[in-house]
Amino acid sequence: MKTIAQQPIGIFDSGIGGTSIWKEIHQLLPKENTIYLSDSKNAPYGQKSTQEIVDLSIKNTEFLINNRAKIIVVACNTATTNAIQYLRRNYNIPFIGIEPAIKPASLNTKTGTIGILATKGTLNSILFEKTTSSLNDEINIIEQVGEGLVELIENGKIHSEEMTFLLEKYINPMLEQKCDYIVLGCTHYPYLLPQIQKITGDKVKIIDSGEAVAKQVKSILLQQNLLNTDKYELTNNTFYINKDTSVLETMLKDYENSKISFLDF
Repeated sequence: MKTIAQQPIGIFDSGIGGTSIWKEIHQLLPKENTIYLSDSKNAPYGQKSTQEIVDLSIKNTEFLINNRAKIIVVACNTATTNAIQYLRRNYNIPFIGIEPAIKPASLNTKTGTIGILATKGTLNSILFEKTTSSLNDEINIIEQVGEGLVELIENGKIHSEEMTFLLEKYINPMLEQKCDYIVLGCTHYPYLLPQIQKITGDKVKIIDSGEAVAKQVKSILLQQNLLNTDKYELTNNTFYINKDTSVLETMLKDYENSKISFLDF
């Protein structure tokens, strides 16, 4: 019988993008068991209503709880900004959310202009508005909806001509306004980092929330005595996806002990 500490960290996203968060967690906490749910069939969440996002987040949460998750990482900016408050009120389990790293960008910018590339659902959320309203009024924030990016990533078209076209379309206006930081406000987008950096050059800093989220997961596990300390257990990383598994398999090909299963969900 497993102890609570040996139970898995649960992670869900609107698709495969949240694996960028999983990789950070796995790197920091390699002895932790994990269970990841990719709701790719309903991606992207960013174009859905708040109620739809809450309903999908409830469904994902209950799946992870039923699979004995000890903590849940909402590895989706849109689900975090629209649903995490509801989840925390209604479920007796720790939740870690994902928010765009706007504050560090605003504190470190030299030009006073930062860009944020995110989904419509994140940029239109109350939580995002609350975060941006707390920043220095002198900071110029360029908000850009990354329409079409999630769909291309989900379909394995990261290096396609269409992806290059969209990234240039979204990023060049930021560069024209002298932004020196670009915040990636979707967990899918770190997979585009090399292409974005190629467009921006080395004068622009690209930041996401992955490392900070992993550190927060470790902190909460320590606080609640949930850290897995079994040195001899072989870790189990289970991934469920309700769409074709091939793109996810490619993204995780370098990770041992990773089991990927199709889920009719």
